[in-house]
Amino acid sequence: MQFKTINYTKTLIFALTLALLSCGEKPDDTPWTELFDSKTLNGWSQLGGEATYEVRDGAIVGTTVSGTPNSFLTSDKMYGDFILELEYKVDSSMNSGIQIRSNSYPHYKDGRVHGYQIEIDPSDRAWSAGIFDEARRGWLHPLADDNTAAKEAFNQNDWNHYRIEALGDTLKTWINGVPAAHLVDDQTDKGFIGLQVHSIRDTQKAGTEILWKNIRILTEDLEKYAQKTPLPLVDKKNELTKNEADQGWKMLWDGETTEGWRGAKLDSFPEQGWIIEDGELIVLSTGGEESAAGGDIVTTKNYGDFELMADFKLTEGANSGIKYYVDTEINKGEGSSIGLEYQILDDDKHPDAKEGNHEGSRTVASLYDLIQADPKKPINPIGEWNRAHIISKDNHVEHYLNGAKVLEYDRKSDAYRALVANSKYVNWPNFGELDSGQILLQDHGDRVSFKNIKIKELTKE
Repeated sequence: MQFKTINYTKTLIFALTLALLSCGEKPDDTPWTELFDSKTLNGWSQLGGEATYEVRDGAIVGTTVSGTPNSFLTSDKMYGDFILELEYKVDSSMNSGIQIRSNSYPHYKDGRVHGYQIEIDPSDRAWSAGIFDEARRGWLHPLADDNTAAKEAFNQNDWNHYRIEALGDTLKTWINGVPAAHLVDDQTDKGFIGLQVHSIRDTQKAGTEILWKNIRILTEDLEKYAQKTPLPLVDKKNELTKNEADQGWKMLWDGETTEGWRGAKLDSFPEQGWIIEDGELIVLSTGGEESAAGGDIVTTKNYGDFELMADFKLTEGANSGIKYYVDTEINKGEGSSIGLEYQILDDDKHPDAKEGNHEGSRTVASLYDLIQADPKKPINPIGEWNRAHIISKDNHVEHYLNGAKVLEYDRKSDAYRALVANSKYVNWPNFGELDSGQILLQDHGDRVSFKNIKIKELTKE
């Protein structure tokens, strides 16, 4: 009797298997990796605030705590290109998100978590699965007004499914199978995955929860498994975010034309030596000869107090710079126009890194020939993009590189004038002390690329 029962069971299983196959059902052979084992928080670490995380009934449960900043449960592994799927359920009063390609560095806002966030938004705004830039530029890709399908796909007080694809500079998202966002942005290409418990206001109730489960990632054969999206592409290269525009930023270069720029010693833009290619403004190589081809280029407008950002990419052994408070009438002779310079240099391969009257003052991000940038500065390898950031207000100037402050000084101060007196600029009266001037990109005879050049004019206090 027992023998017959076993055979009957085997027959039934076999029949059910055949039935499934005949219906076209195929087992999922996608090589997913589980990021959460449904039992422990192994492989995850907490950053930021002090919200609590625990495992309950096969899900990660994050709980709000009063008086603490945003909290993040972050993957110990870093991921570049990937496809991520997960499910979450959020309290209707909470805002949250999924961090991707995110990082935490001591030099950046004292370790604050920053990077791309896939929004979780149960509010009436309904921007869930839109893309936000946490602790940097703000909204990159909110849900479009006409994407009602994605807005209506969110399940209030129930489980929701996200699919997130990050391949190269392209990010795509889906909420419960509905396409939500399609973005091109290349600010960050690698980082951790993070589960956010947002900070709460004093008027909000502590102890509200968000749950995550079935968290899995794919890192192999991504082109094979990537899905197409019907959504139009949003490209943020050489474009302001809404937050930046609201804060008063303006693009200093439009990414396509030479409008707003001219040759430093010309009435128009140089006909040679510079090219525009794939949204990049590129000075070409002439074997290292300074201003031998197109020469420096400058803005057609002068700036007083300002905040400037620009991405730059060096080739091996290259030299260039970003100058500010430039007056092209000062030097009509050979060489570059005169102004304060944020140095751009391959410190390892260019001999200028070891030159100058002030030790180290010709290395990347330094105030050229006057003040050395912090030797511990975060610099990306040759061929990768770096971000220069200059703030000048009320004669106080700060240089940043990739988010880290690397030097500061006060123009027109006694200490500053003493540095100038012991430099190559001693022969230029009142060097660097103009109240306003042009912004300059230098042609030093080496191929260097620029993009995302933006400026914000500041009001004097």
